[in-house]
Amino acid sequence: MKADIKLDTRGMSCPMPIIKTRKALQGMQKGQVIEVLADDPGALEDFPAFCEQTGDEFLGKEEIDEYFRFYIKKQ
Repeated sequence: MKADIKLDTRGMSCPMPIIKTRKALQGMQKGQVIEVLADDPGALEDFPAFCEQTGDEFLGKEEIDEYFRFYIKKQ
């Protein structure tokens, strides 16, 4: 999937990946996609819940070795 913005939050624990993602999304235009890298296991539940709260579209996730890649579309 092609992302307009990439954000690496590996090494950060909850709630920092969500806080950094929220800040990045605020600077994005509607329809843009952000790719977030995270290695906090809690992120698997945090990102879908975050999108449900904000109304942004959770496009999915990929598990890559010891981290995860999340895709979110700004609404």
